[in-house]
This record gives sequence, C-alpha cells and structure tokens, in this order.
Amino acid sequence: MPDTSPLFPTLFTPQTIGGVTIANRILSTGHDTSMAHDGHVTDAMIAYHEARARGGAGLIVSQVVGVHETARYTSHVLMGTDDGCLPGFTRLAQTVHAHGTLIFAQLFHPGREIMEVADGTAPVAYSASATPSDRFHVIPRPMSRTMIKEVVDGYAAAAVRMQRAGMDGVEIVASHGYLPAQFLSPQVNMREDAYGGSVENRMRFLAEILEAVRAATGDGFVIGLRISGDEHIEGGMEDADSLEVIRALAPLLDYVSVIAGTSASLGGAVHIVPPMFQDTAYLAPFAHAVKRAVDIPVMVAGRINQPQEAEGIVSSGQADMCGMTRALICDPAMPSKAKANTPDDIRACIGCNQACIGHFHKGVPISCIQYPESGRELRYGTPRAATPPKTVMVIGGGPGGMKAAATAAAMGHNVSLHEAAAQLGGQARLAQLLPGRSEFGGIITNLAHEMKRAGVTVHLNSPMTVEAVKAAAPDAVFVATGGTARVPQGMEFGEQAHVVTAWDVLLAHANVGGSVTIADWRADWVGLGVAEMLAAAGRRVRLCVNGTHAGEMLQSYVRDTMVGRVQKLGVEIIPYAQLFGADETTAYFINASNGEPMLVEETDTLVLAQGTTSDDALLTALDGYAGQVIGIGDCMAPRTAEEAVLDGLKAAWAL
Repeated sequence: MPDTSPLFPTLFTPQTIGGVTIANRILSTGHDTSMAHDGHVTDAMIAYHEARARGGAGLIVSQVVGVHETARYTSHVLMGTDDGCLPGFTRLAQTVHAHGTLIFAQLFHPGREIMEVADGTAPVAYSASATPSDRFHVIPRPMSRTMIKEVVDGYAAAAVRMQRAGMDGVEIVASHGYLPAQFLSPQVNMREDAYGGSVENRMRFLAEILEAVRAATGDGFVIGLRISGDEHIEGGMEDADSLEVIRALAPLLDYVSVIAGTSASLGGAVHIVPPMFQDTAYLAPFAHAVKRAVDIPVMVAGRINQPQEAEGIVSSGQADMCGMTRALICDPAMPSKAKANTPDDIRACIGCNQACIGHFHKGVPISCIQYPESGRELRYGTPRAATPPKTVMVIGGGPGGMKAAATAAAMGHNVSLHEAAAQLGGQARLAQLLPGRSEFGGIITNLAHEMKRAGVTVHLNSPMTVEAVKAAAPDAVFVATGGTARVPQGMEFGEQAHVVTAWDVLLAHANVGGSVTIADWRADWVGLGVAEMLAAAGRRVRLCVNGTHAGEMLQSYVRDTMVGRVQKLGVEIIPYAQLFGADETTAYFINASNGEPMLVEETDTLVLAQGTTSDDALLTALDGYAGQVIGIGDCMAPRTAEEAVLDGLKAAWAL
C-alpha cells in the first residue's frame, strides 16, 4: 500500500499562543501591501489576505498600523489612530476567520525612518535622539517626555481598536530600526534621561508600550514582539544585545518574532527582504538561541521558502512558527499543498524581490513575477472556465508563453505549446547563469510543472511558421517568441574591435580578453552579473552604465547586494556612460549628462549589455489571421519576466 504518512508532520500541528490556538506553524508575517487607501483597509487588501487564509496559512500578521500621526512613513500606510479604522479591520478579521486562520495586527511607529509622504514634502521625523538615518538622509527631532507618553498611549489606543475589530492580537514592531529599535540601539539613542544610557533605560520605552497595551486589552488578547537580532550596522544591536532585551521583556509577551537588519542603512536594509543571494533559513540559529532563553513561543522568518525548511526548523526545536511571507505571495495555497503531501505542486519563491518588495518601494500593490494573480485577487482571484473551450496554440516556451499555456489549459482550453529550442525557459535560462542567481531557474521548473498539471501538449525543437499556424488553424494563437540580444544601431565599431554580447559571455560563446569594458544600457542584473562573473575569473572590469548608478532599474536590496559584490572584486563603475563605439584598444562613450567624450582605454573586449530586440517577425506576419492573435512578452516590447508572465495571464483571460 502507498505510504500516506504526512511529509511534514510537525508543521501541521497546532500552536498555542497566549489564549489562542493556531492550526499550524506557517504564518504570513507583517508586510506592506500598498493596498491601503486613505489609511484604511480596502477590498483589495481583504481579498489578498483571504487568499492566504483560504490556502491554509495558520496565522496572518497584517501590515503595519500607525499608532500616531507622526507614524505616516509612506503615503499608503494603514492607520489605527481613530475609530474610522474599525469597519475595515472588522471585515478583514471576519474574512480571515471564516477560513480558520487567525490574524494579528502590527502596531507601528517608524521614528526617523520616513520614506515618503502624500504631498511630497519632508515631515518632521522623531526619534530617541537627533541621530541621522543614512538610508533616507533624515535627521530627526528628539522626542520629548510628553511626546513619548503620547506615543505610548497611541499604541494602547490602537491595540484596543484592533481588539474591538475582532483581531486576535497585536504585534509591536521593534524590528528593522523602527522607533522602539531606535530607543534600544546604542548607536542611535544618545539620551541622558531615563530613556537612554543603560540597557534598562534604553528598553524602557518598549517596556512601557507593552505594559500599556496589556493594561488596555487584558490578559486574553495576544501581545507579541517583532525584533531584529543583528541589525547589520556598525555600532547597532547585535544578536547578544537583542537576546538580552528579549529575555528581559519576555514576561510581558505572549510570543516573540525574530528577524534581522535595519532600515537605517543600505547593508542593514537588505535583511528586511533578503534576496536570493542570502542563504535560506539563515536566521534559524538565532531563533534557536532565543528559544533556549525564553519560555514563550518563538517565530522566525528570513528566506524560509519551502515547507521542508520550515519542517526542519520546527521539528528540531529551533522555533515554533515560521514566517513564509514571500512563499505565500508566490503560492497562497502552499500550506494546503504541503499538508496534502503534494510539495511538487508548490510554486516555490525564487527570492527575486521584483514584484513584492519592489512594487512596495514603487508605491504600487505588491504581486509576484511568477504568480501575478497575487495582489490582483479582485480581478484574477476566481478561476474562469472555458465557455466554450477553444484550441489554443502558444508559440514560444519562455515564462510568458508557459504562463499563458498553463492558465488557458487550466481554464479548460485545448492548448499546445511550440518551442523552437530543445529546452523551455527562454531568457530565464540565461538569467540563471548570472552569479548568485541560479535560483531564478525555478521559474522554469515551476511553470513547466504547471503546464504539465494543466494538460498542455508541449512540442520542443518545434519552430513555427505562418504556414504551419494556418495549417493547424487554432482558434487562438499566442505569440511569445521573445527577443535577441540588442546590438544598437549607429555604433562606430572598428574592424579590430572585439565586441561581444552579454548573452555570448553567459553562454561561453565568447573568448573574452583580460581587460573588459561592459556597456550597460539597461542598468539591471545583466551588466552587474557579467561584471561579477568576469571579475571573479580574474579579468579587469570597467562597468560603464548608461544611468546614474549601476543597478538603477533593480529593487534596492538586490541592487545594493550586487553592487557590493562587484565592488569587493575591484570592478570600476562608471556612470552616465552612453556608448558611442570602440576600436581595438579603446571603448568610446559620451557623458549622458553633459555630452563630453569618455574614453575607456586598454579595452581588450567590449561586452554589450544593451537589452533586447523584439523577435516579432511571426507576430507581424500573422496580422490578418482569421483567429485570435495575442502577443506576449518581449516580442511585443522588450521588458522583463514579470511583464511577460502578466501578459501570459492576461492573454489566457482574453480568450
């Protein structure tokens, strides 16, 4: 008989916290969705969290809720400062509870960590002391004793509102360098009163918050704390310091949730949403130290992408619950799939940061490049059935084509996909060859599996022509033929100039010299990745960026990590560099700001990282075809995998 024992036996056991019991050990940690409006919960936000509750998450911690008017760190922050917030939070709690999931609210004040506000001006920021924030270049005003009490009272009042709304608890945010952490940090807190100096004094503000919240809500309401261990900033809190604070405050808490990093520096901020360069489950050892030191449940997050990782952490006693936020953004049904012993069906997060935290930093609703339905639940959350089923031909097996094929087939259409190459993946196969980005290949694995599950017929080594399409006569044709490496027109390349593309380098099709200049037009992963690859191989590398800085187009945590890596390898970065041409020994650029010539001498090889040229010949030739024709991805216009996959989803819904 087949073995039906659970693959993750500990992960799906209940966990009691305070006066509540959570069905399993998987939680969605607090993260901003950019879905609030005018400080209030919206229908889109409720639909977003409902998808995770329906998918089996045991606990959801909602995004930060401001406790004071000075807590507005973005123009789309949730606020809990008046009773106008109650209807939205009540609907949110009721919706999540209907699926057997519990929900806590994060109570929040950013202190000096102000990103942007609605009118574009810089407000007065407040902190423990007038210590600047390097990342946002903010110099705050020290809080008076009167303001400290006002903010403490604000935490208590917001907690009462969350309790009245039916939330199951609150989590005080003392992580990532926000206001309570600013009081804790000896690097920030320079006060000489009862709130500064000794550890006891520096934790006084946080202790008063916890005491006030407990007094206002009573013993039956869950109160937790989120706190960074190592802030990864010179002079800031380290694991041992934070452990001392956690141990001292544990009697006031029902649980503690641990993480790392601080918003206040570029290096520290990377740990807020660590990209794929960071090891998975890397904070489990600190959680284990906390677990040994306190008698309350311990939660941990930080690149816990797969149920087997979470199972290992919980079963070994390193933590009681695992934050799997990006895993749930990528696949809201991840818990139910794991519980059903079908882990191969899970769409695994690849840590790209592009549409989750990347969207938040742009002020737009978060999503996922692999699963664009996330954040768009009101539009794409309910699967559509084919009425009537159509025959659909998808031409091109990159991410966009695969998403279109899988979605259309899942709707009930008869779908075949034709890929000219011997493998699926398109440009994602190149992306996974960049240093530290092999995990990007997971998008190929995930989408290929989704196509197989949905019943797509896949033809490899199958280039298509207009005649072949017309002979097959499908009802709809999705053209996802991608693009090729762009070589810009009008460049003055001498006959002896050694010019290759980044694609040539990644595929090992180019014999690259010892001194390399990279002409990086796109300012994304490609130029930085090739620079790291060649510098690590011992070449001298100059990265000439047609932009203000390397990685300008990337999410900041990814960019800052990649730039730090290439700088360690000695890569010289030259901004404002617009390519003009090259000869045997020199690459020629024009300063994009002032038009002055820029010469990069001793160039053996010029590597072109100039983006993509659309391969749209088939799409153009199908103009006038009797059936439905929809272009997807780069064949429409050169963009990224995110847009290609979203195009694929939209194409399937357009049938």
